[in-house]
Amino acid sequence: MSREPNYEFQEWWNKQREKNDDFFTNDSNNANKGFLTVEIRSLNPDLTTEKDRSRSARQLSWICLLRFQQLANFLAWITNSFLLLLRTANRRISAADSPSDSSASRLYRIIKFFLFLVVLLLCVELVAYFKGWHFSPPSAASAEAAVELFYALWLEIRADYLAPPLQSLANVCIVLFLIQSMDRVLLMLGCLWIKIRRIKPTASMEYPMGRVETGNVDDYPMVLVQIPMCNEKEVYQQSIAAVCIMDWPKERMLVQVLDDSDELDAQNLIQAEVQKWHQKGVHILYRHRLIRSGYKAGNLKSAMSCDYVKNYEFVAIFDADFQPAPDFLKKTIPHFKGNDDLALVQARWAFVNKDENLLTRLQNINLSFHFEVEQQVNGVFINFFGFNGTAGVWRIKALEDCGGWLERTTVEDMDIAVRAHLCGWKFVYLNDVKCFCELPESYEAYKKQQYRWHSGPMQLFRLCFLDILHSKVNKAKKANLIFLFFLLRKLILPFYSFTLFCIILPLTIFLPEAELPAWVVCYVPGIMSMLNILPAPRSFPFIVPYLLFENTMSVTKFNAMISGLFRLGNSYEWIVTKKLGRSSEADLVAFENESDSSVTETTSFLRSSSDSGLEELSKLEVTSRRSVKTKRNRLYRMELTLAFILLSAAGRSLLSAQGIHFYFLLFQGISFLVVGLDLIGEQVTLTQHLLTNNSNFGVTGSGLKQFSIGHSLYGCQNANCEATCHWLKYKVCTKQKGVFEED
Repeated sequence: MSREPNYEFQEWWNKQREKNDDFFTNDSNNANKGFLTVEIRSLNPDLTTEKDRSRSARQLSWICLLRFQQLANFLAWITNSFLLLLRTANRRISAADSPSDSSASRLYRIIKFFLFLVVLLLCVELVAYFKGWHFSPPSAASAEAAVELFYALWLEIRADYLAPPLQSLANVCIVLFLIQSMDRVLLMLGCLWIKIRRIKPTASMEYPMGRVETGNVDDYPMVLVQIPMCNEKEVYQQSIAAVCIMDWPKERMLVQVLDDSDELDAQNLIQAEVQKWHQKGVHILYRHRLIRSGYKAGNLKSAMSCDYVKNYEFVAIFDADFQPAPDFLKKTIPHFKGNDDLALVQARWAFVNKDENLLTRLQNINLSFHFEVEQQVNGVFINFFGFNGTAGVWRIKALEDCGGWLERTTVEDMDIAVRAHLCGWKFVYLNDVKCFCELPESYEAYKKQQYRWHSGPMQLFRLCFLDILHSKVNKAKKANLIFLFFLLRKLILPFYSFTLFCIILPLTIFLPEAELPAWVVCYVPGIMSMLNILPAPRSFPFIVPYLLFENTMSVTKFNAMISGLFRLGNSYEWIVTKKLGRSSEADLVAFENESDSSVTETTSFLRSSSDSGLEELSKLEVTSRRSVKTKRNRLYRMELTLAFILLSAAGRSLLSAQGIHFYFLLFQGISFLVVGLDLIGEQVTLTQHLLTNNSNFGVTGSGLKQFSIGHSLYGCQNANCEATCHWLKYKVCTKQKGVFEED
């Protein structure tokens, strides 16, 4: 049933339309007002007056003075900020404390000149571009103005005299690049063959896992364990504890803590830790040299000169941040049985902080390829590889046969490995035996480490080249040492990486008569990066940052290689890599799962921050908190200079519409800029107060995060318990003495 129409509302609506007819009409008078317009009229228009808004001369003068004062304050703020920025930059740049970032280096001077040249060429090309000469270059015959004649002569000079030698140098670097790439491909094929055939070193005997019975100790050889350290206050406890609880008869093992610390606090703490373990029945000695010569090599040489060393057959070496598993010796020593020509058994490194930041992730990619591919392939096929300086067991007879530790280089581990190889000794690499350690988390520490690692091999190559030629090993081993071990992997790799991608590529942009093919710039490096990342497949998303970062590090490696080869600067200086005592919960759990389940009994031990070391440790923490200084970003001159060079070349490439070259130069320049501003990695301090004062764990002492992880994993709810745990086998917590008993 329909509703009746409302006539009253319709009548009201018609009246309103008649009153406001102009509201709905669009005549010529209101055509510019739009369709819907609202007009507001005053009730008393005659009573309103227009307010005078004019200002007097005095008011205008005050306004002008105010504006000038604001402008002066702004200019003063800009000037002070700029001067402060310059002073800060100069202070952070001039704070060079290592040869790796010295501003007085010859390489830095060359790079500065190169930057000046590139900027000058960019200005010339910009002028030519806006004049239209970039697309239709003038000739000397048709030139009218002096500027046009100058540009025409420049084109002839670069085409006839500059481009040919640059192209020749580029071709040489391309050949070296391809040779080094083929070497990587062969290494990957060798690693694939090992995986398919499941080739691995096998020992002629095995030790039973578990606690050693007293009556069977004669089957265990005498082993000397050495822990060289220098001011390692963050990691000394965990390294000493890890060695002291190794599953080996106590009467058949002696631990030497070789302390080269020059800080009294560190000496007292390490001595207290050694005394604590000595009271627990561990055969452990503390050695401190008054004259710290020869760095680590001198420290090890001094320790091996003790009279009691002749009673031992093997020596295991662990750096201060390395934490071997309790069954480390039981998995390595058996390989010496029946192999009288075996000198070294090397274990693989595993990293507790590989996922800490982008820098540690990129390091993990590099080192995973080194251990998984290079070390394993060389160990299986030629029984030789460079000793890593730690996490290895040496036959003492082999050390004595090749002359012992020498102080002539900063890579004493590689030195003794090469000399032992020339004496006919063999090496074994165990990829399935892992020893946890720590990666540098700041770019400053990583740069110093890489400088030493790349200057030392060149020092050694210069010293032992003639020894290799005159040695009694066959020609194949000599060729492997000279061409593969030293030249290709230690000299050619940093040379072509820096020269090809940081020098030649920008020059070819400004000298287009010489060119680098796109496959050299992009495709081959991309394939090589994919091969390098295969041993660490979880890091595949970081393939592009890895490629850019490796090219960025080439300047440090090239500088180190040149310094070591020609003995420039302080190439013999040893700077200890700063460590933090970090531990990763996931890595500890993974290691526990990989370990043999039969290892269920080990001697229980007291918490590290108790008894004799507690008082000294507390004093150290108070001193450290007072002296903490927040670490600020450094500025690195060579990296920043190269960033400006590459970005300038990218701008020039944009003018000529070179797509792939432009993108490579742009991103590589940004990579250099990020590293030069110290924006990669993590800025850290010297103390671990965030780790050591966690109320949930109740842990005291610096560098004990690893112990607290084991404590928390097994669910101790007692906030007052100060117990600590090194390995996850200790599960039951007792509050009385702070002891983790065996499960």
